Amino acid sequence: MKKATFKGGIHLHGHKERTKGLATMPANVPDKVYIPLSQHTGAPCTPIVQVGDEVKKGQKIGEGKGFVTSPIHASVSGKVTAIETKEHPGGSFVSCIVIENDRQEVWADTVKPQFNSQNLTPEEIRKIVFEAGIVGLGGAAFPSHVKYSPVEGKKAEVVILNGVECEPFITADHRIMLEKPERIVAGLRYIMKAVDCPRGVIAIEDNKPDAIAVMEKIVESEKNISVLTLAEKYPQGSEKQLIYACTQREIPVGGLPLDVGAIVNNVGTAAAVADAIEKGIPLIERIVTLNGDGIEKPANYMVRIGTLIKELIAQSGGYTGEIEMIIGGGPMMGKALSSDEVPIVKGSSGVLVTTKQATNHAKEYNCVRCAKCIDACPAFLEPTTIAKLAKRGLWEDTERNDVLNCIECGSCVYVCPARIPLVQYIRRAKQAIMAARAKAKK
Repeated sequence: MKKATFKGGIHLHGHKERTKGLATMPANVPDKVYIPLSQHTGAPCTPIVQVGDEVKKGQKIGEGKGFVTSPIHASVSGKVTAIETKEHPGGSFVSCIVIENDRQEVWADTVKPQFNSQNLTPEEIRKIVFEAGIVGLGGAAFPSHVKYSPVEGKKAEVVILNGVECEPFITADHRIMLEKPERIVAGLRYIMKAVDCPRGVIAIEDNKPDAIAVMEKIVESEKNISVLTLAEKYPQGSEKQLIYACTQREIPVGGLPLDVGAIVNNVGTAAAVADAIEKGIPLIERIVTLNGDGIEKPANYMVRIGTLIKELIAQSGGYTGEIEMIIGGGPMMGKALSSDEVPIVKGSSGVLVTTKQATNHAKEYNCVRCAKCIDACPAFLEPTTIAKLAKRGLWEDTERNDVLNCIECGSCVYVCPARIPLVQYIRRAKQAIMAARAKAKK
């Protein structure tokens, strides 16, 4: 039987063998955590604590203004010793609240179980999700309460939990499906109730047969929840591509998932929703895969938010060989970091460390007009045309060629025989367009 998938895309080697069979283990809790004030799409947070304040684990320490934002919480108990700038895994530099760990693990008074969780209204569920600082854990880190909020004239017909995890080297979602399937399904039920949706689907690629079997067993008694097995292809975990694979519906240009009756959340997000609603625990830790040939012992860790990457590397036995690159995320959509002094954030699903021997720096050649990038593009763009326009600084022309619709999956770069860094040119065009728009508003 032909399995569901999307149009375009590529087939990659997953490089998941070293970590997919490793159970998640607790990461060492560091002496200091560096908690960024911006860990989500939308308005960044401002501190609501000061240097010298004593804080408790799970205490809210930052909040933002407006609707599209998400509060942040202390991942350890201790004293706020500084508010300083650190590199973010997304490639920028942001302010961080530094907390010196007192090793007492004292929970904030706000962290308490909810005994009548089954009787909560949709509005109460959304409020709890917001206050817990829950965002999408698949990478985009979009505030979850925004997705769950009603939109006039639009109705959610299906909630899709994303268990695809198509980015090479990362196995965080795979492990949570094996280790916490009950929490995932519990969270899905709350999400469905919050958005008044009659159907839930857990989408998993066929390269994870053990996760499929576990999740199918958990939902076998559920009338409105099912597991959908998808054909393995990259970037099937991207929202638009996943919705098409599951529903055969295409989101219009500039549209949102709700325009086609869908809401998408990561499987880890669903588990975090269940913990927030039933246990009162905010989002202060997550599973992170540490992988690559530059690491002595790759692993899946449960990591406190604000833990520096160097702490995980030390716990895994340190580096091997001469290190070429540390990537926040995976090799396709991740960002190269300048050092290992970078904190884990809510959207950190993995860290990849490569050696110089493993890294291929191929020279860029002229386009040979083979159209492989066009065939591979899941957004149906012409990457080589956009890159040519970007090289000449023709930003308006790149916009007319729908550059803003690019999801930066890197499929075009992967198949390009001329080794043109197409995504770099596309990102440059996007930056120029957004800068021009910001200038126009002023």
